[in-house]
Amino acid sequence: MGLDLGTKTIGLAISDVERRLASPLDTIKRVKFSIDAELLLKRAADFEVKALIFGLPLNMDGSSGPRAQATSAFMRNLRKMTVLPFAFWDERLSTAAVTRELIAQDVSRAKRAAVVDRMAAAYILQGALDRLSNCV
Repeated sequence: MGLDLGTKTIGLAISDVERRLASPLDTIKRVKFSIDAELLLKRAADFEVKALIFGLPLNMDGSSGPRAQATSAFMRNLRKMTVLPFAFWDERLSTAAVTRELIAQDVSRAKRAAVVDRMAAAYILQGALDRLSNCV
């Protein structure tokens, strides 16, 4: 499962069983950590997820800023609640890339806002899946 962890929402994506293609799944509106984590783990259980791929929003120079640190802290806390393995994936510009593609497809601003987080999660997950397929 790919995750785009934002301040207001968490975008979710899953892959096919062969781990070749990522698809947008859902968006969780953030409330507080315990509720967010419970909803996230429920969705992971519903789809029999085997691992979590968190988008890590690094700064353009590769350093960790406040958003990357918040993502790492979220995962540290989530580790106490699940045995699912996880990895971080560099997500620099993922939301921008998805937004550009939606604009190119002439998707309205309102519709973009509704899907951008889960599409960014799919973009993150697809990058990790592509990398894994090149390692085999």
